Amino acid sequence: MTLKMLFVLVLLIATTPSAVADKTSAPPESATRTIVLVRHGNYLPNPDADKKLGPGLSVLGVAQAQMAGARLVGFPGGFDALYVSPMQRARDTAAAIAQEFPGRSFSIIDGLEECTPPTWRKEVADKEDPASMAACKKQLDGVFDEYFKPAQGKPRTEMMVCHGNVIRYLVTRALGVDTKSWLEMSPGHASITRIRVEADGRFKVLSVGDVGHIPANMRTGSTGDADRDLGAPALPLQSTTPAVPAR
Repeated sequence: MTLKMLFVLVLLIATTPSAVADKTSAPPESATRTIVLVRHGNYLPNPDADKKLGPGLSVLGVAQAQMAGARLVGFPGGFDALYVSPMQRARDTAAAIAQEFPGRSFSIIDGLEECTPPTWRKEVADKEDPASMAACKKQLDGVFDEYFKPAQGKPRTEMMVCHGNVIRYLVTRALGVDTKSWLEMSPGHASITRIRVEADGRFKVLSVGDVGHIPANMRTGSTGDADRDLGAPALPLQSTTPAVPAR
């Protein structure tokens, strides 16, 4: 066989459809995806706040969010994507967290907006419009179906700064339990919840409502937490000045 004939044979083999397909059509392998859900910090009612965006954080809420940021920046491997709800208290929380991630920016996901999904709790359901709760369920199912799936090619870790109802509902989806049981959890302000999606599509809830980064006397938003603020407390003083002993 001449050198020219050998060259033509090699060229034919390299350009056959099966050879090209082997090089170009193989899909990337599935990998784990970890979603870190951060609830916004403490906020106070504000009648002057934007009706759609709601109030921003209180001074205490900013401090809680900064503590969350200091905790999150130490997560191994960092974050491949940062997402936030469009509501103001979530944006303020993300802004405080972003101080620990110079040069990074958050993307708004409208589906992370706070809402109330269907619940077994009659005292809650009776106050809500059934159509509104159904729309909330559809909204949150859409977020879960779009983002809570295996990564492609290599593992990913993503942060979502959002709301208590949103986080609780997403946890029920990951656990595979009745989503109407979402009120049986109570993640506090600036708490951290972690859910891992395995490469085969299974879910593992790694933590729910972790507030280990916040001192006990600054925790709010969870069942049993006291109302707190960062104002200076009153100094307890005796009603009378003690007599100065005679010399």
